[in-house]
Amino acid sequence: MYQFEYHKASSVEDAMKKLASADDGKILAGGMTLLPTMKQRLASPSDLIDLSGIAALKGIKVDGKTVTIGAMTTHWEVHSSKDVQKAIPALSDLAGQIGDPMVRHRGTIGGSIANSDPSADYPAAVIGLGATIKTNKRDIAADDYFKGLFETALADDELIVSVSFPIPKRAAYQKFPQPASRYAMVGVMVAETDSGIRVGVTGAGPCAFRVPAMEKALGAKFAAESVANITIPSDGLNSDIHGSAEYRAHLVGVMAKRAVAAA
Repeated sequence: MYQFEYHKASSVEDAMKKLASADDGKILAGGMTLLPTMKQRLASPSDLIDLSGIAALKGIKVDGKTVTIGAMTTHWEVHSSKDVQKAIPALSDLAGQIGDPMVRHRGTIGGSIANSDPSADYPAAVIGLGATIKTNKRDIAADDYFKGLFETALADDELIVSVSFPIPKRAAYQKFPQPASRYAMVGVMVAETDSGIRVGVTGAGPCAFRVPAMEKALGAKFAAESVANITIPSDGLNSDIHGSAEYRAHLVGVMAKRAVAAA
């Protein structure tokens, strides 16, 4: 690991000020991706700005038809929250499937979404539930947020403050995990929302995406059989030692059927 300067921010404004003054600063949330990357000497930021001391970035609030989760709220806190379990059981279930206990107790929802790992679980929930990502500057709709491999709509001077999830009428998340890492080879969130059916997919492509054909079919009839014969093109999907693009395309259909049945 290369030498770096460590800073503990006292507020969002303080964090952004410290980031702006650094030569090559990085925001530290849970550190589940950044710290291993630094240990492997694949990243060498000049400064780390730690957000763990900012109380305003933590917590869960249910207000009307929306669940708002602070960016520094851990996966375990989302999973174990009685409010989340009651309002959006699928989101609680998803958080409980992330990594292992160590990752769930240290990793944060904001860090995961900001990193936009193609195999992370939360992106499926963001897309599938139609969430809104709130930053220190603006609100970003789920459909406008994920841009590509580890790429989002966040600007260099933006920090995720919270994520707001509309409470769906029903929803479920199903994933096929890579056995060693527990990352999603393919994960699918299916939700019936006030604005219609949404199907969010993670793990299959460079970033999370929706499946309009499935949404249309489920809008006509919300049943597993409705998506049984929908073919997902493999063009552009991820392919690695764990599974080919064609295999992941097949898994999208399998996980979608399971999610619909669970919902």
